[in-house]
Amino acid sequence: MSIFREYDIRGIVDTELNEESVTKIGYALSKRVKGDFVAVGYDARIHSPRLFEYLANGFNMGGKVVLNMGMVPTPLNYFSNYLTFDIESKSISPSASVMITGSHNPKEYNGFKITIDKKPFFGDDIYSLGEEVESMELPTNFTKRVYQIDVINPYIEYIVNQFKDLKSLDKKIVYDCGNGVAGVILPKIFEKLNIDAKGIYIKPDGNFPNHHPDPSVEENLNDIKKELKKGADIGFAYDGDADRIAVLTHKYNIKGDQMALLFSLLMNKPTVIGEVKCSQIMYDKLKERGAKGVMYKTGHSNLKVKIKELDADLACEVSGHIFFNDRYFGFDDALYATFRILELINRGIDLDTELDSLPQLYATEEIKIKTTEDEKFKIIDKLKELLQNPPSNFPKIIDIIDIDGVRVVFEDGWGLVRASNTTPVLVTRFEATTKELANLYQEQLNNLIDIAKESI
Repeated sequence: MSIFREYDIRGIVDTELNEESVTKIGYALSKRVKGDFVAVGYDARIHSPRLFEYLANGFNMGGKVVLNMGMVPTPLNYFSNYLTFDIESKSISPSASVMITGSHNPKEYNGFKITIDKKPFFGDDIYSLGEEVESMELPTNFTKRVYQIDVINPYIEYIVNQFKDLKSLDKKIVYDCGNGVAGVILPKIFEKLNIDAKGIYIKPDGNFPNHHPDPSVEENLNDIKKELKKGADIGFAYDGDADRIAVLTHKYNIKGDQMALLFSLLMNKPTVIGEVKCSQIMYDKLKERGAKGVMYKTGHSNLKVKIKELDADLACEVSGHIFFNDRYFGFDDALYATFRILELINRGIDLDTELDSLPQLYATEEIKIKTTEDEKFKIIDKLKELLQNPPSNFPKIIDIIDIDGVRVVFEDGWGLVRASNTTPVLVTRFEATTKELANLYQEQLNNLIDIAKESI
C-alpha cells in the first residue's frame, strides 16, 4: 500500500512496481473510466516503456483501448485530454490519461499520474484503488488494443500559435532539460519561433548522467548559472517530467510565488491560489494591487481542483509548479510557463527590477525533518494541541492557519510545519523580517515538534 500516495502512485521498479502490480493497477483503473479510450504516455526513465506494456495490458483486460503517445512531458499527457483522435474509424477524445513518470525521484523509481474526465485522480480515490489491487484476480484472456497517437505536434503547434508575438525575440536564452523529457519538445518550439536558445542536457536519458532533474536543488542549477555568466540573458531548468520550472536571472532564482506575482502583472485583478508555503509578500502584494490571493493546500492535484472550483486565473507552488487557467487549461505546465515568462520580457517587464521592488524578508528553504509514515500526521495533531497553550517564552501568535499542517503567524513573520503527503518527513519553512527572527521562530517551533514527538 505504500506506493499509493496522496497525489499519485510511486514506487521502486521491479520490487514494488512489477508486472503483476502494474497490470492490476491498469485493470483496477479501467473500472473507474467510463469511456472506452485511455491515453498513456511515459517519461525518459529506462523502465518506463516496460511499465507501459504492463499498464496497457491491464487496461485492455478491462476492455479499454489504450492510446500510446510515447515519450512525452507530463503537461502533454494532460493536454491529450483536450484533443481528438481518429481511432477505429471514429473521432474520439480520451476519457482518461495516465502519465508514467517518477518525476524527480531517484532513477530506480517510477509511478503514475492519473487524470479521469479531465480531473486529477488522487487522495481517497488512490487509496481505495490500492485496497482493490491488493486483493484482485486478473482475467486470463484479453484482446490487445493499443494505437499510436501524436500529441507532440498538436502541442507544439498550439504553443507556437499562442506565442507568435515572441518570434525572433532578441534575447539569449539557456535552458537545462536535465536529460528529462523537456528535451523532446523545447528545441522544436524555440526553432519554430526563431528564438536564440541554447539547450543543455537535452537528450532524454533515464540514467540522468549529468545531474539529477530536480531544479529545486540549488546544486542542480550550477550549469545554468555558468551559462548566465557567459552572457545568456535568462535561464530555465526543468524537472524530469517537465511540470516544474526554475527561472534564473542574473540576480534571482525566481521561486513559484514570485513567478505568480510577475505573471499577475499582465492580468486584470486576477484570483491567484497559493499553497501554504508561499511567502506572505505574495498575498499582501496581490491585495495591494486589487487582486485576490487564496491560500490552499500543497499538492498539484489539490491546486488543479481548487483552480477550477474558484475559476481562478493562476495557481502556484513555491517549488515551481505553475497552473494557468488564464488563456490555458488549468494544469501545471513548465513548458507553457517558459513562454509566459518570455512574454513578460517581450512586453518590457524587467524581472529583476520587479523583484527588487518587493519588500525584503528573510525566508528559509524547505527544511525536512525525518519521521515515519505512521507518526507524521500524529505529530501535526499534537503540535496543533500544544499551540493552543504554548510555553510562556513562545513568540506571540497572531493567527494559526490549519488548512494544510499548521502555519503559525507571528508579529513579524510565520512558520510552517506540515506532513509531506509523499514521503515520511515533516516539511518546515520560515519567513520573517530578519534572519534572526526566522531562526527564533524555527527554534521555538522545533522545540514544540520535539515535545510532540515525545508525547505520541
